[in-house]
Amino acid sequence: MKRETTPIGAKAPKGKTQTQTASESTPIPRTETKAPARKRSLPPPEPPLSFAPATAAPDAPAPADGSDGRIRAVIGAVLPSVDEGRFPVKAIVGQRTTITAHCFTDGHDVLRVMLRWRPEASNGARDAVRELPMRALGNDVWEAAFAPPAIGRYLYSVSAWVDSFESWRHEMARRVGEDIRIAALAAAKDIVAAAGRADGADREALARWGEELARAAADGATELRAVQALALDASLAEVARRYPDRSLAVTSAELPLWAQRTRAGFSTWYELFPRSASSEPGRHGTFRDVETRLPAIAAMGFDVLYMPPIHPIGREQRKGPNNTLVAGPDDVGSPWAIGAKEGGHKSILPALGTPEDFRHLVQAANAQGIEIALDIAFQCAPDHPYVKDHPEWFRRRPDGSVQYAENPPKKYQDIYPFHFESDDWRALWAELKSVLDHWIGEGVRIFRVDNPHTKSFAFWQWVIGEINREHPDVIFLAEAFTRPKVMHRLAKLGFTQSYTYFTWRTGKAELVEYFTELSSGPGADYFRPNAWPNTPDILHEQLQAGDAPTYMARLVLAATLAGSYGIYGPAYELREHRPREHGSEEYLDSEKYQLRHWNHDDPESLAPFIARVNRIRHDNPALQTHRGVRFLPVENDMLLAYARESVPDNDEAEANVVIVAVNLDPHQAQSGWIHLDPASIGVGPDEDFQVHDLLTNQRYTWRGHHHYVKLDPHSVPAHILVVRRRVRSERDFDYFL
Repeated sequence: MKRETTPIGAKAPKGKTQTQTASESTPIPRTETKAPARKRSLPPPEPPLSFAPATAAPDAPAPADGSDGRIRAVIGAVLPSVDEGRFPVKAIVGQRTTITAHCFTDGHDVLRVMLRWRPEASNGARDAVRELPMRALGNDVWEAAFAPPAIGRYLYSVSAWVDSFESWRHEMARRVGEDIRIAALAAAKDIVAAAGRADGADREALARWGEELARAAADGATELRAVQALALDASLAEVARRYPDRSLAVTSAELPLWAQRTRAGFSTWYELFPRSASSEPGRHGTFRDVETRLPAIAAMGFDVLYMPPIHPIGREQRKGPNNTLVAGPDDVGSPWAIGAKEGGHKSILPALGTPEDFRHLVQAANAQGIEIALDIAFQCAPDHPYVKDHPEWFRRRPDGSVQYAENPPKKYQDIYPFHFESDDWRALWAELKSVLDHWIGEGVRIFRVDNPHTKSFAFWQWVIGEINREHPDVIFLAEAFTRPKVMHRLAKLGFTQSYTYFTWRTGKAELVEYFTELSSGPGADYFRPNAWPNTPDILHEQLQAGDAPTYMARLVLAATLAGSYGIYGPAYELREHRPREHGSEEYLDSEKYQLRHWNHDDPESLAPFIARVNRIRHDNPALQTHRGVRFLPVENDMLLAYARESVPDNDEAEANVVIVAVNLDPHQAQSGWIHLDPASIGVGPDEDFQVHDLLTNQRYTWRGHHHYVKLDPHSVPAHILVVRRRVRSERDFDYFL
C-alpha cells in the first residue's frame, strides 16, 4: 500500500514530502459558491505535512511496513487483479470496467474511498489522474466503474482515508443535549481547516460557516436545535466534501488494464480456404474468387474472414489427399507446410494471386465491414528458404537431418518446427516479428496463431508487446487446444482471444460448468473465449450424423454463450459431416490436403439461419461479451436455459436482457419450466413482461418465477428471447381518456 502517489517506505521525489496534501492531489470537480462582498480575514492554506519524525529513536515504535502509524484506513484487496498486477486486466474501449475494493478502518468513523485511474503513458502526471467516488456495497466492499476512452494501457488504484468531516456529521445527527455544543466546537475547527485547503468562493464560504458555527456553539443563548441544524447544513457540507483532509490517506499499488477495440471482445468469424473458393469444380481458387464470396459472407453477418496460410507450399515430403504420405504431381499439399522455392512466410502462393490481388481483397472486405484474418504458423516445410539460409534455427536428429514435427504417434514429415533454444534466438525472434510487420503493412490487423503453445512463452510476450506498442489495434487469436493453465498463460501474455473446449462440451452439466468458469471465473478478466463448433481439424462426433437441428443448436450455443465465435464456414453452412474413418474427428477429403468445391446454392444450406442468429447478436449488446452468463434452472436435462444482460453505459440506462433456451436433443421435442426471478431482470413479482423470440418473431407474456417452454428440434431448436419489460395496454391507445 502507499500514501497517495508515493509508496510507503520509498523515498519521496526531490523537493516533495512523502505525504501529499489535498491541494496536491487531483482536484475533485467543484461548483463555485458566491462569496460575500465584504473582505474577510482568512486562515492561510495548510502547508504540506511530513510525518517522518526528525529525531525518532532507532527503536521507536512503528508499523511493520514502515508506514505512518497514524494511518487507519486499510485496503485489503483491489479487484480485478491478474497475478497481483503482473499482467493486465483486459477491457474494451468505451465499456465500463467495474473495480471493487475491500476497505475498512478500526472503530466507527466514516471511511471515504476513491477509484483513481490514468493512462499508463502519462508517467504518473497528477493532471492525468481521474478520480471517482466508490460506493459501499456492504461488508466493507466498495465499487466504482470507469470506461477507458481510447485504446491503450491504463493504471488504476484505490485511495482511502478516515474522513473526519463525515465522521462528526454522522455523529452530530444522533447527538442530544449539551453534547451538541461540544461537538459543534470541534466541527467548527474541522470546517475552518477545510477552508484552508479550498480557494476562491469556496474558501470564503467555508471560513464563514466555521466561524458562525463556533460562535453559535459558544453562545449559550442559541438553541441547541439551531446549532445542530447549522452544523448539518447540506449545501455547505457539499462544498466541504470537495476539500477533504487526505494527509493520512492510503493508496493501493497501481494495477494495469489494457483497453482494446470492440472487435477484441465481440467478433464473428468465418473460415474458408481461398484455394477452394472457385465457382468451377477442379479449378484452383484465387483471391479474386474470394472477393466474389464477400457479399454472401457479409449477408450472413460475419465480420472476420479467416484464411489458412496463403504462402508457398513445400514440395518436399508433401502430403497427399486425406493426409497420405505420398503426393501425386497435381496434389496441392497442406497450407501449413510453409515455404518453397517461391518464398516463405512473407510470400504468397502464386496460384492464389499477387500481392496487389491480396491488397485488393483486404480493401474489398473492409468495404463490406469484414476484416481479413491471416493464419500465422511459425514452422517451415523442408524446402523453406529458412532451412537453407538459417540451419541454426532448427533442431537436428542424431543422423544430422532436421527434426520434423511429431506428436506421437502422429508424425508431420512435411513440417519443421523452429528451435527456440537456438544460440541465434535473438535473430530468430527478430525475423519472426518481421513476418507480422510485413502483413500488418499489407493491411492485416487480425492474426490467428497456429499452436502457440508449442513456441516459447517468452517470445510471445515480447512479440505481442512490441506489435501492440506499435499497432495497438492488432488482435491475436490463440489456437491452442491444450491444458487449461497453458491456455491461460498465453492469454495473460497478450493473446487477445483464445479457442476453447466448447467443441467437446455437449452435455448440459458440462456446458453449465464450463461457461460459468469462462464468464465469471478468475480468468474472465483476461481470457476471452472464441467458441467454434467445428474447425478443419475437428469434426466432432455429434456433428457426424449431419442432423440440421444439431448444427442449429450448436450454432446458437456458440453465438450466445461467447462474445466471439466462429465456424469453419462452407463445411458448417452445408453440414459436411463425413469423417475420414470411424472414430476420427478428421473430415473425409479434407480441404487441408486437397481442393474442394462447395455448392452455396444448396437449398438445405444453413446460411439463412446463420444470418438471423448473427443479426440478433449485432442487435443485442447482452450477447456481445463473454461476461455475465447466468444459467437458469429447468427440470429437464435436455433443455439448457440462461440469461445474458448487458452492462449499461451509465446508471440511468436500462440493461438489454436476453434469455436463451436450447433443446439439446436433435430428435425429440422437449419441454420444461424455466425458473427466473423477475427481480433479477428488473421486473416486479406481479408485473407482466413480454419476451420476444427473435428467431421466430413470436411474443409471449410472462409473469412470476416459472415459465413453460417447449422446443421442437424439427422446427427451431432454440428460443432467443429479448425481454420487453413493459407490456402495452388499452391505456397506450391515443384516444384513451
